[in-house]
Amino acid sequence: MEEIDLSSCCQGCGACCSYSENWPRFSIESDEELAAIPDALVNARQSGMRCEGDRCAALQGEIGKATACGIYEVRPDVCRTCMPGDAECAMARRKFGLPMIEAV
Repeated sequence: MEEIDLSSCCQGCGACCSYSENWPRFSIESDEELAAIPDALVNARQSGMRCEGDRCAALQGEIGKATACGIYEVRPDVCRTCMPGDAECAMARRKFGLPMIEAV
């Protein structure tokens, strides 16, 4: 079995950023952290990231091919905690028919 470079998994995936319009929710961010996120990328309820369908508006690229976060440095906590191979990652990858990642 071919070993996957976990450090680059997210840049070739993006499934977690397109799993659900309810997933990119704000939780423990400070007011300063929330202020750093561009207003155009925050949903109307001010409760999370704005989505186009299930896809986060900050996601760039094509799911399963090459993706990037347009606000990576200031992304919300929920985005920071999803790790390659964890339960959330596996759930999102399943939705898009992508192979599972074995967490190390």
